[in-house]
Amino acid sequence: MTTLPDTSKTLVSEQAHPTYSAPPVPTRPSPPLEVDLVGGGRFVLADSTPKNFTLVVFYRGLHCPICRGYLAQLDRALGELAELGVDVVAVSGDDEDRAKRSVVEWGIEHLRVGYGHSVSSMREWGLFVSKGIKDPEPDYFGEPGVFLIKPDGTVFMVAINSMPAARPRIEDLVGAIRFFVERDYPARGDA
Repeated sequence: MTTLPDTSKTLVSEQAHPTYSAPPVPTRPSPPLEVDLVGGGRFVLADSTPKNFTLVVFYRGLHCPICRGYLAQLDRALGELAELGVDVVAVSGDDEDRAKRSVVEWGIEHLRVGYGHSVSSMREWGLFVSKGIKDPEPDYFGEPGVFLIKPDGTVFMVAINSMPAARPRIEDLVGAIRFFVERDYPARGDA
């Protein structure tokens, strides 16, 4: 795996040709994730204690109409996911104001929404990073990613996109998780 330079103090504009790491590999430890939450508090992946999985959904941000529908569907599926022993968080690189606007304008009622995800962390998670090309896109933002993390902190499933389309459908994701849990299905893709 490629070691990333510490870009925490580097301006994004100085990262003309960034080094990407490979996406997290199933059965191996996930990268760290710590973000502030809309409404207060902080999500720390290492502190998650789900029965079966933590579902981490990285989304593009307020500017993305596909994210709006995706997070609304995810919000409606939280009860079913909770019954399957799954904790859920949605995360973007948006600042607090944009994340709050997403929650309000998109009618998100129960989903935990994290904000301030750094570009360096996006790359550590193997996410594609895009440069804004029009208003109201931010200068840089992460493309979608869906991850299932086991209670021991290891990666179980990874789905990463370079574009806003073609994410796992929420109903398919819920069905797959049900299958994984009921059959004690092992992580795949780690060879």
